[in-house]
Amino acid sequence: MADFVMPALGADMSAGTLMQWLKQPGEAVARGDIIAVVHTDKADVEVEVFTSGVLERLLVEPGSEVPVGSVLAVIREDGAPAPSAAAPPAAPAGAAHLVASPAARKLAQELGVDLALVHGSGPGGRIQRKDVEAAGQAAPPLPPGPEPARPAQPAPAPSPAGRAVPAEDRGAAMRRAIAASMSRSKREIPHFYLGQTIDMSNAIAWLASENTRRPVPDRLLHGVLLVKAVALALREVPELNAVWEGDQVVRRDDVNVGVAIALRGGGLVAPAIHATDTLALDELMHAFRDLVSRARSWSLRSSEMTDPTITVTSLGERGAESAFGVIFPPQVAIVGFGRLVERPWISEGQLLPCPVVTATLSADHRVTDGHRASAFLAAVDRLLQEPEEL
Repeated sequence: MADFVMPALGADMSAGTLMQWLKQPGEAVARGDIIAVVHTDKADVEVEVFTSGVLERLLVEPGSEVPVGSVLAVIREDGAPAPSAAAPPAAPAGAAHLVASPAARKLAQELGVDLALVHGSGPGGRIQRKDVEAAGQAAPPLPPGPEPARPAQPAPAPSPAGRAVPAEDRGAAMRRAIAASMSRSKREIPHFYLGQTIDMSNAIAWLASENTRRPVPDRLLHGVLLVKAVALALREVPELNAVWEGDQVVRRDDVNVGVAIALRGGGLVAPAIHATDTLALDELMHAFRDLVSRARSWSLRSSEMTDPTITVTSLGERGAESAFGVIFPPQVAIVGFGRLVERPWISEGQLLPCPVVTATLSADHRVTDGHRASAFLAAVDRLLQEPEEL
């Protein structure tokens, strides 16, 4: 048997809310299948499974908030014998502290029902919404006069499946999550910073020519050239394609560039484009558009949130000319690109107007140094001079 657990979908995530099961007991699952949706402070994330077999038991109800690492379900792996019919069912994960569903808590607060007096009909005695409704109907009416004081009820947990979380609540929760992550980053990671101005003449000219041959929906943005150049430069400076685990750096074989995406209403996420260095520009453009669409509809996959090996942030056409980012733990570097601007540039002895972009690198000094970081930025620059090879 294999446990399907609540994943850590962010550096400072301590718990998540199971929103929905997409598979039911008895159904076959394969590695990579999406079987659940989990709500975090940053997104509603589609969680993948990393083993193949049959979904044996669901241990947590939709609407339950559970700590990272808690067992959500049990999977009987391929080749494992079916359990005995007499085997007792497992107790729900976290049953000791998950007394009531968030919907039940909210309704109890609205009706003035004391949860301590409600009999739970759910697994492990868990109190469900219908239990609160029954208790509310059975309770005698309150006497006239001021309402008696009641103990403060715990704040309701994030909304269960089928109920939208208000945008302002999501935004506030995201800002708290970002604050925690960035505070940890600046507290624990010894940052150092480098910048380089890159001539984009060749890249912009090639892009303009290439896009004239494409229908509008298939045209490329110059940002995909930047992301691809970063991915290929990591092959030359692989120590930046890594994460910090415990007290050591762990290099990753796959290059999964995280792209920072600003969300409507504020905040951002930085999900991964998997195997970025192997994608053609068409594939990369499609993957980027898909990520932006799903990020802004609060629908990302767990591997996209956990797999980035470096992050690229670009401020776009309305941003500042340079951006020195804060590293997303457990990554060890972040690359920033300012907006494309025209500047005087000396080329072959001539002073000419030239489109340029400032590339910056914020890196972890425990992992690398200025010499290797400079080599990385130089590689990004060189790669962008030959855009047709990206």
